[in-house]
Amino acid sequence: MRIGIVGWGIETQSAYRYFGPAHDYLIVNEEPRDDLPEGDNVKVQSLPTQKPPGVTGNAADLSYLDGIDKCDKIVYSVTAVKNLEKRFGQDKGFWQKATTVWHIFFEQVKTKNLIGVTGSKGKGTTSTLIFQMLKAAGQPVHLAGNIGTSVLDILGNVQENDWVVLEITNFQLYNFPYSPHIAICLMITEEHQDWHPNMADYVSAKTNLFSHQKKDDIAVYFAGNKLSQQIAGNSPGIKIPYFAPPGAVAKDEGVIVVGDPEVKIIDTDDVKLIGEHNLENICAAITTVWQISPDVEAISRVLNSFSGLEHRLEFVGEIDDVRYFDDSFGTTPDTAIVALRAFVEPKVLILGGHDKGLPVDDLVDEIIRQRVRKVIAIGDTGEKIAEVLASKGYKDVVIGLSTMPEIVAAARKSAEAGDVVLLSTGTSSFGLFRDYKDRGEQFKAAVEQLE
Repeated sequence: MRIGIVGWGIETQSAYRYFGPAHDYLIVNEEPRDDLPEGDNVKVQSLPTQKPPGVTGNAADLSYLDGIDKCDKIVYSVTAVKNLEKRFGQDKGFWQKATTVWHIFFEQVKTKNLIGVTGSKGKGTTSTLIFQMLKAAGQPVHLAGNIGTSVLDILGNVQENDWVVLEITNFQLYNFPYSPHIAICLMITEEHQDWHPNMADYVSAKTNLFSHQKKDDIAVYFAGNKLSQQIAGNSPGIKIPYFAPPGAVAKDEGVIVVGDPEVKIIDTDDVKLIGEHNLENICAAITTVWQISPDVEAISRVLNSFSGLEHRLEFVGEIDDVRYFDDSFGTTPDTAIVALRAFVEPKVLILGGHDKGLPVDDLVDEIIRQRVRKVIAIGDTGEKIAEVLASKGYKDVVIGLSTMPEIVAAARKSAEAGDVVLLSTGTSSFGLFRDYKDRGEQFKAAVEQLE
């Protein structure tokens, strides 16, 4: 069999391993890469020039796809589907052969105990909390998806009664025909408008997590977000809110409870994760796990010890009584607002990057409201953000810096004892950095060099 692979990322690389060396391969990628497999059974194609910045799917030159339709099976990276739609349109013959690792997983996995987590932000934290809580309660459980482990890499290990927690993005849900037994929709905000033609298309993709559920399936949603309610409302299953009874609620008295009648889980002061937004993620996780294993001790033990994921408000270090935090994973203005609100201390904010076409007015208003000490504005959007800030009377901005060491040095120079230096750019990393991980790693390395 000749297998075509479109895009060379974590998921499609797992497909190459899954099918194994007994087949012939045509591997196509928008840009040349030095980690593509070699061999007599492998042919590789890419564009001769660098593609436009941004998520895969915006290439004008589609010649790199030549011949992919002649393959017997095609496995494509979920973000590459836009290029395939432009090239092959409604060609039924092509799409009958085309699939993703997610289709393969849902068709082949032995268990029906699948938990899918989607939302604009918080997916990785919530998925990890659910995984850790179920593990602490003694459940056989796996974690995969957008969190960094391809679903095909765990497929062979999943047994019939195991639980599988899946972090699932809008890209992975685009035109997706399957839903898990338990689906969770977190806060939904405007996002990825450089890939989706409009917000309705983005919401439609998220809705696929719920719309294929059955009556005995479970839909968990954020009671405080209308889009989350709307998306989960498409499920024919049992609907359970969080941040509202009978789901988990963080009460004003400083305690997290769940159920009706209420059961106390933990005092909020004993939760290790920082930030008010993480109380939402925690309540989503508790609400989900409560449907499977209502073990207060196991749940509270996880909350008492789990401090968060890398690049999500991650504490990097303290130098000269200034604390440095890496929130590189946050790539929208809304996530930068959330990060700012996580700290009461004066802040120096590193902001900007690749323009995703999202409005920054609310973020600018938050910067002014919080009297942020200094903004280091970087990347394609740096000057744009500086102009919007200036138009509203805020001029404590540094622009024109292009390397992380000089960006961090400028932040250090601006900070005073007791301040927080926060890398929460509110945009994608493309341009100055390879991706959000590269941006975060460079930030941490630059901070370490200050010591």
